[in-house]
Amino acid sequence: MSLLQVEHLTVRFGSTTVVDDVSFTIAPGEKFALVGESGSGKTVSALSMMRLLPDADISGKILFEDQEILKKSDAALRQLRGKDITMIFQEPMTALNPLFTIGNQIAEVLMLHEGLSARAAALRAVDLLAKTGIPEPARRALSYPHQLSGGQRQRAMIAMALACKPKLLIADEPTTALDVTIQVQILELLNQLQREEQMSVLMITHDLNLVKSFADRVGVMQHGRLIETADTDTLFSAPRETYTQRLLASHAKRMVGDLVPDARPLLKAEGVRCSYAIPQGWFRKKEFVAVDQLNVSLAQGETLGIVGESGSGKSTLGMALLRLSVARTQGDIVFDGQHISAMESGQLRPLRAQMQVVFQDPFASLSPRRTIEQIVGEGLALHKPHLSEAELREAVGAGLQEVGLSPTMMSRYPHEFSGGQRQRIAIARALVLKPALILLDEPTSSLDVSVQYQVLELLAGLQQKYGMAYLFISHDLAVIRAMAHRVIVMKDGKVVESGMSADVLSSPQQAYTQQLLAAANFTTH
Repeated sequence: MSLLQVEHLTVRFGSTTVVDDVSFTIAPGEKFALVGESGSGKTVSALSMMRLLPDADISGKILFEDQEILKKSDAALRQLRGKDITMIFQEPMTALNPLFTIGNQIAEVLMLHEGLSARAAALRAVDLLAKTGIPEPARRALSYPHQLSGGQRQRAMIAMALACKPKLLIADEPTTALDVTIQVQILELLNQLQREEQMSVLMITHDLNLVKSFADRVGVMQHGRLIETADTDTLFSAPRETYTQRLLASHAKRMVGDLVPDARPLLKAEGVRCSYAIPQGWFRKKEFVAVDQLNVSLAQGETLGIVGESGSGKSTLGMALLRLSVARTQGDIVFDGQHISAMESGQLRPLRAQMQVVFQDPFASLSPRRTIEQIVGEGLALHKPHLSEAELREAVGAGLQEVGLSPTMMSRYPHEFSGGQRQRIAIARALVLKPALILLDEPTSSLDVSVQYQVLELLAGLQQKYGMAYLFISHDLAVIRAMAHRVIVMKDGKVVESGMSADVLSSPQQAYTQQLLAAANFTTH
């Protein structure tokens, strides 16, 4: 008997079909995963099962315990959602209400569906937070979403989803952009709670390693269609479809080229210390040290990987080395033979063309009100004012071609592109100035595995072509292994281990590095 039965599901928005004739079943207590690239229809399929797409035209059958969901009234659906079927969304900071405490948001579910009093619901909310492993659950229940870490917010979402002991849990990219150790914790937590409650789980993800560690069966989606379904072992050992084979082959292999012998030093920093003043009441402040007495060196054409969990100081260090940090920074930083740590902003401006940044989220870092031509050409217009309008346009077109995009796209806006294309635009914006150094801050963390592979190949090829140096910040050790010549491992603002990436990632000497690698290996087996 099936708990959920989806038959010939088709979802259209206007004249556009985004899910086309999809059929699958989920048995009681089964863990089923839907995988595929962005835009393949995974999330739309899941939202259809809860009737959360008011503007969509949905046809087919969705049977939950033999009840037709598509024919239920709104009142009946409200009883179903949050009780029998619940959902963990990809970004908890967006899904959680910023105006209410975590405890209040969990208690609301219990009061609505279980009829508990406010006091009983509040106590139960604390118990649920404790069950998900959040430290000091009573205190955290009084916290607002912004006061929790990413992993804690995801645990709070899980507590809310499990409050009424649902029969089906839909988990939409539940570990995207989380540190590898937090990913393992969330995965183990979901496994444990699934066993205890004997609930079914529908996992939506593009992370094939996560699927391999978690799911009983897998369905592969492409362009809105379910092209292959199999048990997990069969799918990974003998995929039938060419697309599935390509997805499984899109892992980060070693891409970085050999270092040029005797390459000139490009960046050298000694005694870098970054601190923030945190208010403590009305008149007192407490100093928080994000980076503590670090030494960093980087040669022309070299990639230095900076790894560690969230809060370890990776991004603060990267921004400080380029004199972009808002933190109070001390230490000596030498870029291309010039001591930039003591320079005023006006003195730094000419050097900015040689130091560029590609951020984690291209949608947030690209102005939605400007065309791609304006975005990519902004740096050129600032640093090369002698270029004519025609020369500027030609340079922008060449920059887009360099990253695999067509110059005909120049008049379009960021929202008209996929995540991978937006990241290519961000790379083009940095590349067009032919910088000596690019800071890459988690540039592939939210991308599909195949798109991630393409972006890494692009970056490796550009480095070999132009001899650029990269500061590559990531919590993904597979990406660092593929891209970095050397690596430093950070924890609590300090370097705990450093060396050639092949040595550090194959034979780590420090317990913290060993822990990171163990977590990464857990999600790949």
